[in-house]
Amino acid sequence: MKLSTKQIAHLRSLAHSLSPVVMIGNIGLTDSVIKEVELNLNAHELIKIQVAGDDREARKAIYAEICAKSNAIAVHHIGKQLVVYRKSDTIKESAKVAIPNP
Repeated sequence: MKLSTKQIAHLRSLAHSLSPVVMIGNIGLTDSVIKEVELNLNAHELIKIQVAGDDREARKAIYAEICAKSNAIAVHHIGKQLVVYRKSDTIKESAKVAIPNP
């Protein structure tokens, strides 16, 4: 799924008030963290992730790996906060996050 800049901006505005639901510690990205990301993406569609550590390049690599492994879209990365979006597989009736048409 490819989103336009307008749609990404909309998701960023929605994510502003979110609290991080997944915390990644000094151990880094483990299988249990990926499972937690998957669980929260299915439940919420749009999530914020907190990453410990001061290495910006490591955070960027973690961000890219999360998006690749979970089939999510990178919405925003600022500081130690990552925001990702994926339309839920389990929600059939309606989406939790409404994305405007491009």
